[in-house]
Amino acid sequence: MGEAGETGDDRFRDPGSRLWRFAQEILVRCPRCAGRAVVVVHPDHREDQRYAVALLTAPHRLSCPGCGHTDEWSPRPMRPGDRDVYFFGGGSVAVPRLTGPDDPFFGLPLWLRRPCCGGRVLWAYNAAHLELLERYVTARLRERHPWTGSGSMLERLPAWMKAAGNRDEVLAAMRVLRARA
Repeated sequence: MGEAGETGDDRFRDPGSRLWRFAQEILVRCPRCAGRAVVVVHPDHREDQRYAVALLTAPHRLSCPGCGHTDEWSPRPMRPGDRDVYFFGGGSVAVPRLTGPDDPFFGLPLWLRRPCCGGRVLWAYNAAHLELLERYVTARLRERHPWTGSGSMLERLPAWMKAAGNRDEVLAAMRVLRARA
């Protein structure tokens, strides 16, 4: 067997990955120079990141190697109407929502995003995320992970990305993104 998720030839087995696993490094467009920047957990807070809530509520840092721009993000206190909240001994904070095509912490446009399939946007947080999506879309036979619980990231992809009729257009957009990664 090859890489995780691969079973050979045209078959793909879903490794059961959750989107938050790819949010440990998010490539974004720098707000200062429009170059490639990265959002990661702040170096002073790199504790145990095995659980989604630890990653999503940890302070984050934006860094642009091109222009040197940096910024800091911290979780904000919960407000009425917040959908996802984390309660802990010191209070409660809003948990950022993992969606695209913007990063969940600073709200910056993702670096890996491209129009696709009639006005939709294909996006990925980083090269590893893009590579898994590409392996999934390329496969002719896709096998579900047996223990995904509420669903893996791949099970939750929009129907237009999964449709065989869109495969060529989606893969062409992915090739453009891979060249940027």
